[in-house]
Amino acid sequence: MAKKQKTQEVEVPVVDTPVVETPKPKKVEPKRPKWEIKDRVYNLKGNKKPLSRMIKSANVYYFDEEKGYERELKYCQNQQTCFVDEMKGDQRLSHIVFRNGSLFVEKSKTTLQKLLSLYHPDKNKLYEEYEPVKEAASQIEILELEADAIVMARETDIDMAEAILRVEKGSEVSKMSSKELKRDLLVFARNNPALFLELATDDNVQLRNFGIKATELGIIKLSSDQRNFLWGSNNRPIMTVPFDEHPYTALAHWFKTDEGMEIYANIEKRLN
Repeated sequence: MAKKQKTQEVEVPVVDTPVVETPKPKKVEPKRPKWEIKDRVYNLKGNKKPLSRMIKSANVYYFDEEKGYERELKYCQNQQTCFVDEMKGDQRLSHIVFRNGSLFVEKSKTTLQKLLSLYHPDKNKLYEEYEPVKEAASQIEILELEADAIVMARETDIDMAEAILRVEKGSEVSKMSSKELKRDLLVFARNNPALFLELATDDNVQLRNFGIKATELGIIKLSSDQRNFLWGSNNRPIMTVPFDEHPYTALAHWFKTDEGMEIYANIEKRLN
């Protein structure tokens, strides 16, 4: 009888697989804008042009967010920095003087430029840096606003023109001819385009004008205490003005209600 052969067990070596760590992405800190070396002009705000105006060149402070504390500022022509804690040697204080409302600082005076452009607490309060590109963009925006206002004014009908000008001129518009209304509307649109566009797109303006015209013609009247609108013919009450509201503004809002729309239609028939 044949003997059974023993099977030998072969051990398989276990190989440790090294764990590869994924490198963490590095934080990319935003780069500070590069300081442009150029001549700079600073102007006093409010179109002020005194013969001379001195601003503080010492005893002013700037809060440094990176360092977490206030740093003293001082303008010294013999120093290469405006931060007192970075200065070396003697500190010869210099004055900062605007002449006729303006201060020109050549590109070689970087320390003064940085003090005025970046750190001085009076920037955009007492003075501002002249920046042609920003000023051009602002002027373009104003010109476009004027153009939009004038185009809308040309297309505005006489009734709406009267309503808009009544806000500016009051009851005087009732005596003006259509040509005068059109002329003054165009002038108003040119001189105050933002307000004109706001009024031209506000439907309450026309409703206010409607109420004022009805009052001027005696169709309705406002009580002496300005708390109630009444029919001019029989003193019957039409509406009560809510507390702390302008009477004609309240009337314009009321004309949009169901009851107000009926009264509006009634008054419109009498006006026509």
